[in-house]
Amino acid sequence: MDFLMSGLAACGACVFTNPLEVVKTRMQLQGELQAPGTYQRHYRNVFHAFFTIGKVDGLAALQKGLAPALLYQFLMNGIRLGTYGLADSSGYLHTAEGTLSPVRSAAAGGLAGVVGAYLGSPIYMGMFQALTEIGQKHGLVGLWRGALGSLPRVFVGSSTQLCTFSSTKDLLSQWEIFPPQSWKVALAAAMVSGIAVVLAMTPFDVASTRLYNQPTDVQGKGLMYRGILDALLQTARTEGIFGMYKGIGASYFRLGPHTILSLFFWDQLRFLYHTYTK
Repeated sequence: MDFLMSGLAACGACVFTNPLEVVKTRMQLQGELQAPGTYQRHYRNVFHAFFTIGKVDGLAALQKGLAPALLYQFLMNGIRLGTYGLADSSGYLHTAEGTLSPVRSAAAGGLAGVVGAYLGSPIYMGMFQALTEIGQKHGLVGLWRGALGSLPRVFVGSSTQLCTFSSTKDLLSQWEIFPPQSWKVALAAAMVSGIAVVLAMTPFDVASTRLYNQPTDVQGKGLMYRGILDALLQTARTEGIFGMYKGIGASYFRLGPHTILSLFFWDQLRFLYHTYTK
């Protein structure tokens, strides 16, 4: 049941945040491996990107890829949040004294994220026809092309997100800022987690996006980057440190709301389930 509630929570958040994912991806691919000032900027900022995409490609373009995104979110976050929820329910995240262990929380969040992301990677690559084409061209292994490169990003992001959420929620409950069992505790903790995860994840997000979108040779090997570390180094060397945070505004507008909504929905679904099944 934990996995089902986790998947539904992630899908609910995805419906609202998929347009932000479209904008973020386009901004991160803009001016790839080109020095600042040497290329035409089609998108000046997040809001200009929204307006430009909607005007040029139509409003439907802002929900491009929604179906595979929902499937990916259900699979990836269903496994990720479901696994973390089981670890929490079993008492693994807490010390013998009953207090939350940030180290255990971070480790469980990171490992759960890696498992979910790796299993969901073929869905991230494309859906149905695309999966068939990738499989025919690159073989079964091709369905996981770039998956290993994204795992450090997922580990850092999932670890930061879930550890920050659990720790903040625990502190807010101890300080009694909100009434016991109030939905405001989960909402406030999710908002703090949203900021933390964007700061930790954006450099990896930029590198991962470029790994997935780079051209490949006939063997499916990337022509621009050897791996995520190479992508990070090339980006920093060519575009500077700010190149690693390219699209951070779009990243926050996507990851921030998605973190807030998915964790809030997840927490409330678990609360309702445990309340009415006692």
